[in-house]
Amino acid sequence: MTIATMQPHLEPPMARGVAQPRSLFDRQIFVQGVIGSFKKFDPRVQVKNPVMFVVLVGSIVTLIEAVAHPGIFTWSITIWLFLTVLFANFAEAMAEGRGKAQAESLRRMRAETEARRLRPDGTEERVPASALAKGDVVVCEAGDPVPSDGEITEGIASVDESAITGESAPVIRESGGDRSAVTGGTKVLSDRIVVRIAAERGHTFLDRMIGLVEGANRQRTPNEIALTILLAALTIVFLPVVVVLQPFGHYSGATVSVVILVSLLVCLIPTTIGALLSAIGIAGMDRLVQRNVLAMSGRAVEAAGDVQTLLLDKTGTITLGNRMASRFIPVGSEGEQELADAAQLASLADETPEGRSIVVLAKERFAIRERELGEGREFIPFSATTRMSGIDMDGRRIRKGAADAVCRWATEQGGTVPAGLDEMVEQISRSGSTPLVVTDGPRILGVIELKDVVKEGIRERFDALRAVGIRTVMITGDNPLTAATIAQEAGVDDYLAEATPEAKMDLIRAEQEGGKLVAMTGDGTNDAPALAQADVGVAMNTGTTAAKEAGNMIDLDSNPTKLIDVVEVGKQLLITRGALTTFSVANDVAKYFAIIPALFVAAYPQLNALNVMKLHSPKSAVLSAVIFNALVIVALIPLALRGVRWRPSSAVAVLRRNVFTYGVGGLIVPFAFIKLIDLLLTALHAY
Repeated sequence: MTIATMQPHLEPPMARGVAQPRSLFDRQIFVQGVIGSFKKFDPRVQVKNPVMFVVLVGSIVTLIEAVAHPGIFTWSITIWLFLTVLFANFAEAMAEGRGKAQAESLRRMRAETEARRLRPDGTEERVPASALAKGDVVVCEAGDPVPSDGEITEGIASVDESAITGESAPVIRESGGDRSAVTGGTKVLSDRIVVRIAAERGHTFLDRMIGLVEGANRQRTPNEIALTILLAALTIVFLPVVVVLQPFGHYSGATVSVVILVSLLVCLIPTTIGALLSAIGIAGMDRLVQRNVLAMSGRAVEAAGDVQTLLLDKTGTITLGNRMASRFIPVGSEGEQELADAAQLASLADETPEGRSIVVLAKERFAIRERELGEGREFIPFSATTRMSGIDMDGRRIRKGAADAVCRWATEQGGTVPAGLDEMVEQISRSGSTPLVVTDGPRILGVIELKDVVKEGIRERFDALRAVGIRTVMITGDNPLTAATIAQEAGVDDYLAEATPEAKMDLIRAEQEGGKLVAMTGDGTNDAPALAQADVGVAMNTGTTAAKEAGNMIDLDSNPTKLIDVVEVGKQLLITRGALTTFSVANDVAKYFAIIPALFVAAYPQLNALNVMKLHSPKSAVLSAVIFNALVIVALIPLALRGVRWRPSSAVAVLRRNVFTYGVGGLIVPFAFIKLIDLLLTALHAY
């Protein structure tokens, strides 16, 4: 396969990814999760989660009480309290296990390889890849693996990056541009390149990937820390409330043992969200990995959910990236079909996307098929000097290219420029399109309009983002007139034309000074300052090392549109956290109505009005609430790992949905299931 035949793969499509989504309860991950659940009983681990640490301490207290005063009720409470901690550990271990499984698949492909390091005198020496240091220069030829991350300083080659991105189509890497970065673990397929190592030992891109997806160093986000503090505060508030019930019960004649007090405390504190909080955060980063995006921190994922301004590059993000033929415009008395026929002939050897689009448009409009050309024809390739291409055949000399170049050539052949051609060319240029003039010898036939095509469905995506208060800004190097035309067609809120690195930085700072969080994509060295300034900077994997180091996320597929998906994942993370917090707090209200009336109804018959569930006895009420409190954690693990589905809507609509779905649901579900558990305990003659 030659370099030329692979040109269409310069922009790979959505890759299969390094981390294929596993089934929610993959057998291997499930087993590892169970094992990890028991390991997490270590108090040094539990103390990081104040709510579950209180449950663990409570279970130890009831265990001591069960040993000192054995009884079915005491032992039942003790077992279910330990199970509550175990289920919380299981949720976190499952989330971590999915990341560790992905890391293991990456680790298996990081085999020890040899590198061809260049000495100062230009000779080669073979050394282990692990011995390479930053600044070393290595040679890679067809069949050689790239030993470490680096920048190509000499040569051009096709590279297989499927080990990193999952994309089977090779890509082109060459020195001196924005596609000079290569990643350790990829493989050179053709030609020869010289690479300067850019990574320190043990800090390659692959090492970072393994560490990130493994979640070993995951830092809790500000939102998660704030919520943890809130949950701890609620736990502290309920602690004295529950403690004072003991003397109150003694005074009223009700039986309120230490076991009942511990059970009541565990049921009233926000155990559900406390158990699932860590798993939600880990799963959020995991969902990004499944979309082939590596987040350098949980903070970046969380910030994506609060983004209010999106900066998107025009080419390749909003538009297809290649100008496509959109119409044939004849001049004078010439016919459109004759123009299309000549344009197709001039484009048969043109392998650029623009050339292929001309051939396709002629076929679609007039059913003009590619034809077999006889002997004696000669294709004229495009050159920067002539700014034309075409074909000579059967005495005809057909050319297409820049208007001034083609008109000058046609005049030299004895032709004249038709009236109205200049106005037509200017009109097309002012609309943001590119005009190509076609001539058959001295006779100018007309103009082909090449248009920067807006991606299908992109306007609808921008409308959805606008509905949730996100402002979209298109960034382009085009002139303001062209930028305005594309912006209107795509439906973005604003645009920045003739963008320079300084202009991008100024725009981001202006938005941030207004209190907004900003996200943007980039792949070049000139994008690095803006990526570093943005709250969410998504660097393309095909970009330069400077861009990847500046951003806090890396898109392995190098698909700029992925920024919209990143925002959706961030919002899903925040919504999942909010939904389960609402459900947990509502649960506490229901458990309060289950336990308190049952405990004190004998001493205060007036409380019977609150005993709406008519539970069998105080002990069955307490045990039923504790059992439900443990089982609901297991029931919500799939929701914590998958996340609550995000649909574009306003903050008011999200709040309303949370209140009615998870708030009301959190009230109704406990009532129903606590009553059901009470009936089962009664039927089994447990109480």
